[in-house]
Amino acid sequence: MTHVFGPVSSKRLGQSLGVDLLPPKSCTWNCIYCQLGRTREYTLLRQEFYPPAEILSEIQEAVDSGAHIDWITFVGSGETMLYRGIGRLIDEVKKMTDIPVAIITNGSLFSLPEVRQEALRADAVLPSLNAGSEELHQKISRHAPGFTFRRHLEGLIAFRKEYTGNLWVEVMLLGGVNDTDEALKDITGALAQIGPDMVHLVIPTRPSTEKDVLLPSEERIERAVALMQEVAAVVHPIKGSMDLSGTPDILEAVTAITLRHPVQENELRKALEDRFSDSPQKVGEVMKEMFATGRFSLITQGGEAYWTKKTE
Repeated sequence: MTHVFGPVSSKRLGQSLGVDLLPPKSCTWNCIYCQLGRTREYTLLRQEFYPPAEILSEIQEAVDSGAHIDWITFVGSGETMLYRGIGRLIDEVKKMTDIPVAIITNGSLFSLPEVRQEALRADAVLPSLNAGSEELHQKISRHAPGFTFRRHLEGLIAFRKEYTGNLWVEVMLLGGVNDTDEALKDITGALAQIGPDMVHLVIPTRPSTEKDVLLPSEERIERAVALMQEVAAVVHPIKGSMDLSGTPDILEAVTAITLRHPVQENELRKALEDRFSDSPQKVGEVMKEMFATGRFSLITQGGEAYWTKKTE
């Protein structure tokens, strides 16, 4: 499939069927931690990048496959809300299934009323808030001209006033960047203005192209949790796990995931061990056969090995 991948196991969304609406990489930001790499040219114009019927057909096929799906998650190779017409897509998905719909977004376009209106259809919206000041917002998101911190925050506040679904704000905690007491207090203050239902604290466990992206210490993570839980319940950052138990074609499933983000080799191995629990000797064979297809590259970051899509 071109647009749909998974379902993949997510700590926050269970078995999540991903729906990628964008050509890579289409974004309003150039985040220092992004596993997709640098934004070479900002995308600012909302477009119907792919025909809705094409996307909906793939979603229908995945739903009809019988795979266990907890959430259908719209997520782009960049900023999801750049897809003009995402609201209509959600409406059509809700006609075909009772599975709830989530949107993962950086939230940069929520200052636009039409964007907020489209996002209202989702059962959960997960926007980013990685800074509580203009200086850190610029340092982390490296946004396109005009996408200031004030615009970002006011857009999220406006959306919260209109949205009655689950607003789960994601905070990417970066060691030595936004994990100081001052930075954490600023972020907490911004969260208090927004009023999310939950805060999802995440850490950069996937490899980035930026060398100075570091994991925060356990002490800094606990400090962030302590501060932010005064505003809303906080999901503590831990690594998720993959589930390939119901996947008919493992090679295609892993290929589709690596198109969007790197896969930790240990997580892949564990997923295959669960899949072939009655034949553990197959795990090494399957991994060797998949890698031999030439679709993947192996990179190492922080002592962890990751499978990524092989670039030409």
